[in-house]
Amino acid sequence: MKTFSPTPEHIDHQWFVVDADNQVLGRLAAQIAHRLRGKHKPEFAPHMDNGDVIVVVNCEKIKVTGAKLEKKKYYHHSGYVGGLREITLDKLLAEKPADVLMHAVRGMLPKNRLGRAMLKKLKVYAGPTHPHTAQGPKPLSFPY
Repeated sequence: MKTFSPTPEHIDHQWFVVDADNQVLGRLAAQIAHRLRGKHKPEFAPHMDNGDVIVVVNCEKIKVTGAKLEKKKYYHHSGYVGGLREITLDKLLAEKPADVLMHAVRGMLPKNRLGRAMLKKLKVYAGPTHPHTAQGPKPLSFPY
């Protein structure tokens, strides 16, 4: 018996919508990364992008545990001398709530061009509406 290896004809990208209202950031990001990677499917292959498309709404209402709102910091560098910038989680949630979840999921995906392709299948919106109703996304809820 030969080992099954999926081809692009076997891949079926389904659309799901996730409500992030009152969800914990890290747990939600882990479940989304699992779905984007396609590890929940029996035809999973680590060298192929066979995951689903995930649309996340209400990410501005996401919650975190402990004192992360004040203590967790995100860093980026401008490329110039002394160009290290930092922003706390509560300020980033106020300014760009979609970036918080996007950053968390990005850290859980592979760090190569396959991981970047998987991240393109994540659509994050701060409010309760999204423009992907034509694709017919099914609601998806996670156990925790």
